[in-house]
Amino acid sequence: MMKSEGAPQIGFDRFIQSDWARAALRVRAGLSDPDELTQLIEETHSGAAAKKKTRTVLNRLWLEPRPELAELCNRAAAIYAADPRASVAALTWGMAIATYPFFGSVAQIVGRLIRLQGDCTSAEVHRRMAESYGEREGTRRMTNMVLQSQADWGAIERMNKGKNIKALRAPITLTPDLELWLVEAALRHAGRAMPTSSVATNPVLFPFSFSDRLAYNLSQDARFAVRVDSASNRIVELA
Repeated sequence: MMKSEGAPQIGFDRFIQSDWARAALRVRAGLSDPDELTQLIEETHSGAAAKKKTRTVLNRLWLEPRPELAELCNRAAAIYAADPRASVAALTWGMAIATYPFFGSVAQIVGRLIRLQGDCTSAEVHRRMAESYGEREGTRRMTNMVLQSQADWGAIERMNKGKNIKALRAPITLTPDLELWLVEAALRHAGRAMPTSSVATNPVLFPFSFSDRLAYNLSQDARFAVRVDSASNRIVELA
């Protein structure tokens, strides 16, 4: 399973407020009219360029996903339509890591640093992102956009004017359907199989809490293939 060559290298170039993501998801789920999203963007943006850039990111996430992600997007919308209390943060996070490798890279770095140290600084995140994407102003600015969005979605807490980052005290809990959907999004981001024993602790999924039955549920779902590798580890990949 390879990452799509059409995936944007950065792309996530706007701060995306939780309310905007929820509005776009509601449109995708058939729970609200597209005009409501347009009105919200009009009310919260002052310039035409800002409106266009925000709409582009929301379109990629929810309204006009890449063809290979359309089914993932539709199932997310179905989960939300069936239960509007489902975590918008988790659903948007999943679409973001599947759609934007850059967003997933930031999430992976933050998750790894938080699990190693308990917290981290934005400077550490910027330094590691620069190693992968180059030391340029665009990399720094886009990283800030991602961090600001993650904070607004309730996934991290930024302190000291954004210089320090820590995880939430209580991870975001997930329903069984949302758990499996989020694992699929993580597999699409990774582009490779994962050990079943480490799916729940994968750094890219650090804001979320998974049930003890995750490995079993993965083995029972036809969308996943669970097998034993040459080192006798059970691994999961998309079927």
